[in-house]
Amino acid sequence: MIDGFVPWPDGLAQEYRRAGYWLGRPLGDLFQESCARHADRVAVVSGERELTYAELWDDAQRLAYGLLELGVGPSDRVVVQMPNVPEFVVLVLALLRTGAIPVLALPGYRRVEMEHVCAHSGAVAYVVKDAFGGFDFRQLAREVSFAGPVLVSGDAQEFVALDALAGAPRELPSVDPSAPALFLSSSGTTGPPKLIPRTHDELAYLMRATARAMGAGSDLVYLAVNPVSHAAALACPGVLGSLLLGGKAVLTSSVRPDEVFPLIEREKVTVTSLVPAVLRLWADTGRPHHDLSRLVLQIGSAPLDSALATRARKVLECGLTRWFGTTEGFLAHTRVDDPEEVIENTEGRPLSEADELLVVGPSGEPLPDGEAGELLVRGPSTIRGYYRAPEQNARSFTPDGFYRTGDLACRRPDGNLVILGRIKDVINRAGEKISPEEVERHLCTHPAVRDAAVVGVPDRTLGERTYAFLLLRTDIPPAAVKTHLRERGLATYKIPDRIVTLADLPKTAMGKPDKEALRARARSS
Repeated sequence: MIDGFVPWPDGLAQEYRRAGYWLGRPLGDLFQESCARHADRVAVVSGERELTYAELWDDAQRLAYGLLELGVGPSDRVVVQMPNVPEFVVLVLALLRTGAIPVLALPGYRRVEMEHVCAHSGAVAYVVKDAFGGFDFRQLAREVSFAGPVLVSGDAQEFVALDALAGAPRELPSVDPSAPALFLSSSGTTGPPKLIPRTHDELAYLMRATARAMGAGSDLVYLAVNPVSHAAALACPGVLGSLLLGGKAVLTSSVRPDEVFPLIEREKVTVTSLVPAVLRLWADTGRPHHDLSRLVLQIGSAPLDSALATRARKVLECGLTRWFGTTEGFLAHTRVDDPEEVIENTEGRPLSEADELLVVGPSGEPLPDGEAGELLVRGPSTIRGYYRAPEQNARSFTPDGFYRTGDLACRRPDGNLVILGRIKDVINRAGEKISPEEVERHLCTHPAVRDAAVVGVPDRTLGERTYAFLLLRTDIPPAAVKTHLRERGLATYKIPDRIVTLADLPKTAMGKPDKEALRARARSS
């Protein structure tokens, strides 16, 4: 086991295996079996390019031998910063096969984040695409202080050509399923990205459980719109889940309806994950001229207002489920057959019957259903600690292994979860607590408002004052927005003190509104 990794207690690990949540098998073996079982089926689609399962496994096996020849072996960390391309899938399977650990960095990371990820992970290699979306990742690699080899897919220039790596066939190492399979990155909105180790056992369970929740098996056709380095597009069930089941993974980096809707119809896509901002874009396009009837949407990563959920289901004529989750592993979701009221107003129920939830007050005391407090979670897909972060772990995890999500939540008597906002983001205005997400949901019900982000900034008189940053469809004066909020019955103290319209909302690497940037803007105004 690698230093800095927080393992599961033996007793709990054995309990999860006895119950069948964990298989006790490494992912490389599971993918090898799936590729053999479905050899002639199409595994990956990207544009006009298709890879069958047999071709995918041959490419991954060849690359695994090449990585071993290069000196990459069991437990070595390899930073991977790649967009939604087939080479990403091949590389991840190859690394899993060697026992090396992919460290998945978001495509939006730049020099500061990448230097931290490479150094903190103790990486032995750094892998990038040559260029994508008008950005040259080779130039980024030159700027990052990294002593190991840089591998480039595509035109490698002075770097090691990933596509040319190959080695002689050899016996591949055995892999411990309780060890980390890969590292995910946090969004790092309050500091450098945290590294989140996900074990083989956890990920195999997560993929199977999320696929089952979507009613999917080998018929799963998953469209990766979000970056594949995100947990949702990777393994909920995501690209890897589709391959585990014998389904098909369709890769794209476009969210444009005129490009994505024909793709959904052509490939008969059944599941995709979207953030609410993209859902709004799709719904605003109007009724599509393409058949989306097989599609079920997983909407998560940010609060979804009920008006948008209702409108999107009617306009797009497809299924919609809400998902609340953390990169650390916990997931709750609505079901396709849930009542409309549940889909529109809650985040649903936990993914696993083995998930343990606590809603606690400021002193850590458990609260009854219906009362709001911090959500704590523990279960077979939730990590026990960040990598090499003992101080952060002491703050984020209880001694008995519950993860402190930092989310303000309540559990309804029917078992459905309602997320009210972030504990740390709660605005304290003149002693009254304001949930930014609640105000944002109300703002987004106005037909002129496309998106909204609410932040608090220090104020000598009030303690904090509120700023609402709006992205508009049509011009509307701030006074009219405030009137709309009052007419919706929002408490007076929750009405934003100032409303600012922007041409675009700044986003974090995870695609969420960058509230630190917005706070800085508010403080300087």
